[in-house]
Amino acid sequence: MAIAITVKNFLQQKSVKYDLTTHAYTGSSHETAQATLVSEDHIAKAVIVKDESGYAMVLVPASNYVEMKHLRKELDRAFELVAEDEFAKLFPDCESGAVPPLGPAYQIETFLDEALTSLANVYLEAGDHEHLLHISGEDFKTLLSGVRHGHYSHEKGFSKVDDY
Repeated sequence: MAIAITVKNFLQQKSVKYDLTTHAYTGSSHETAQATLVSEDHIAKAVIVKDESGYAMVLVPASNYVEMKHLRKELDRAFELVAEDEFAKLFPDCESGAVPPLGPAYQIETFLDEALTSLANVYLEAGDHEHLLHISGEDFKTLLSGVRHGHYSHEKGFSKVDDY
């Protein structure tokens, strides 16, 4: 597949240039970082949540966990994690579990962790388990203009109960 058609169209619509890196099949952001030699804190990871208002995407560095209690409190919403088997209906042009962190491309409400806003280069899932997109930090912000920013995560070394 290489790059999901929704992602490709969204990048073209926003006039964002990108590089596409091919790597061995990986099943997690951590494995992708190892396979591509990209630091985990430069890979944007999408965590899908939902509440009575519908689905939402929380974007955090792959090196971090989403702080669910903090997210719920800050946004005053009763978010719960979405099971991976629900992803297919949200991302029909992507392989199972390979969620591109571009909620606006899929018309999904999106929350961007501040940790991703100061990067010079950002890497993203392309929609399968063998390709990674590389874009500038400025273009990443362009793609996510208008989404809410906040502090929604912490580094994995500081694990707490109820974090993902």
